[in-house]
Amino acid sequence: MGANVGNIDRGLRVVLGIALLSLLFVLDGNARYIGLIGIIPLVTALFRFCPLYTVLGVSTCAMPSGKA
Repeated sequence: MGANVGNIDRGLRVVLGIALLSLLFVLDGNARYIGLIGIIPLVTALFRFCPLYTVLGVSTCAMPSGKA
């Protein structure tokens, strides 16, 4: 399980996760529990690993610069 979430992607995931979690306090009724989806981008940002990226073969990490 290698990292496949880059720094910019990681920052966007944190912002998105916090925004979704804020729906718990903004919305009324059962609709507010949609905000719990915000846990997913926060966890993927924390671990720098996205299982969906693995399935799709995507990585937003910077390519290591090799010395020639």
